[in-house]
Amino acid sequence: MNQKLKEKILESLSAVLPITGIVLFLSIALVPIDLGTMVMFLVGAVMLVIGMGFFQLGAEMSMTPLGEGIGVQISKTRHIPLIFLLGFSMGAIITISEPDLQVLAEQVPSIPNLTLILTVALGVGIFLAVAILRILFQINLSTILIVLYTVLIGISFLVSKDFLAVAFDSGGVTTGPMTVPFIMAMGVGLASVRGDKNASSDSFGLVALSSVGPVLAVLILGMFFSPSEAAYAAATVADVSTTRDVVKEFVFSMPPYIKEVLISLVPVAVVFVIFQLYSRRYPHRQVMRVTIGFGYTYIGLVLFLCGVNVGFAPVGSLMGNEIASEAWRWLLVPIGMLIGYYIVKAEPAIQVLNRQVEGVTNGSVSAKSMNRCMSIGVSASVGLSMLRVLTGLPIPWIIIPGYLIALVLSRFVPKMFVGIAFDSGGVASGPMTTTFLLPLSIGACNAVGGNLMTDAFGVVALVALTPLIAIQIMGILYQYKLKVAERAVVQSTETMDAMDEIFEFEEDN
Repeated sequence: MNQKLKEKILESLSAVLPITGIVLFLSIALVPIDLGTMVMFLVGAVMLVIGMGFFQLGAEMSMTPLGEGIGVQISKTRHIPLIFLLGFSMGAIITISEPDLQVLAEQVPSIPNLTLILTVALGVGIFLAVAILRILFQINLSTILIVLYTVLIGISFLVSKDFLAVAFDSGGVTTGPMTVPFIMAMGVGLASVRGDKNASSDSFGLVALSSVGPVLAVLILGMFFSPSEAAYAAATVADVSTTRDVVKEFVFSMPPYIKEVLISLVPVAVVFVIFQLYSRRYPHRQVMRVTIGFGYTYIGLVLFLCGVNVGFAPVGSLMGNEIASEAWRWLLVPIGMLIGYYIVKAEPAIQVLNRQVEGVTNGSVSAKSMNRCMSIGVSASVGLSMLRVLTGLPIPWIIIPGYLIALVLSRFVPKMFVGIAFDSGGVASGPMTTTFLLPLSIGACNAVGGNLMTDAFGVVALVALTPLIAIQIMGILYQYKLKVAERAVVQSTETMDAMDEIFEFEEDN
């Protein structure tokens, strides 16, 4: 086996094992699950681990160099309309190819799927172009975010409450495993050409602004559509009794994902071919490497999505329903927090972000510390989501204060951490959130008789919110430690200078 692939699979295993262990423990202690369902879950976990390994290696080999190359090429262009058009086109193409968006579109019955998908793609395209221009013209990210989120909060008061959760969820699902590696690498490429002291911090923020676009677009769309109920296709537990049944279930469920991921990757591959023919940027060996990377990405996403949807999602829905049906339903909150803490480690896009942060900061902000901080943030958000399911707490009561806190913090943290924080909110809400936490939330909502549109939806939005605050708090602590270290160096230098003066005085006398 390829040594690099082996390393990626082992990393994936360490990320997925905790959540698998939690589900196994809960199936023994609280929610008995029949053996057939548990075997399905474990097979899904194995596919998830292997799929994540392939995907991470593939994204590293293909999406990253492509995004970075396009970013560098755009930076060399001085025609603003052309830059905007390129940014818009790339944003729209990569969004339409995002698998998570297809999942969300199926849940909103009052809006045709194509209408919702094109609306979201329009939002991402426009705001990716804006994000590119921000980097090129060195505009402060915090200022733009404050203006945009003020507009979002204002418009939210004009939209039906049944539509708010879906609108904010759309901002999370558009920044998934296809979008994040490409957009983040584009940011690095754009900033690398500048070479000034703020270039590293400005390489972040593309995902942040790309997440605002769909929320704003869907909120505006919500003024014309008023969905009153959710048509959520609840994940059903497959009826299996033998190992052959298990294999059949996964084999027969795989073709839709084979087709879905192929449709997702083809537009990106076409972009690579056109870009290479135009720029001749990559030598033959690099072209072969990127091509193999696309193959790894394809295999990884097919295995990942099939494993998560067929093995994980039914168990999430079943557990949510069973726990919320019991007298001790309030245990759903700490259980959700525990699951949220570990599930974030299994999101492919998060690992891409964390490695880029570690690389750009030369290891001063490690991937391990990013993982820990995001885990704490997502744990809090899932706990709040479960609380909403059980109490019917309106999502604006959490979303509006949460974003206000995040925006206020953005004025006090280092510029780089503003971009990292708002990017992390987008990447935290990926396939694991939509295919395990959302079914968990909806299963629980069904059990307590809540409104799916207002109570169950919104888990993606909250998962995207809390890392904004958690990462910025980490930035404040990082800044404090840096100042303490600098002060210690200054004091040490002053002490050494004083000692030198004493020695010189003694020598003179």
